[in-house]
Amino acid sequence: MDREHVKGAADKAKGAIKEGAGKLTGDKDMEAEGKIDKAKGSAHNAAGDVKDAARDAPDALKK
Repeated sequence: MDREHVKGAADKAKGAIKEGAGKLTGDKDMEAEGKIDKAKGSAHNAAGDVKDAARDAPDALKK
């Protein structure tokens, strides 16, 4: 797991907490911030997947 995946997991967790707290308290702004943080987390995970694929590509070509 690289740095992008760790950032992604952290942002998703933070987003889920904010979104849940926003729903619980009726704070639409906080709920929206939570959704944005979750989207950022997904983007970090996607970037990490691309980095993993780029790192593994030379090994796959050797076989």
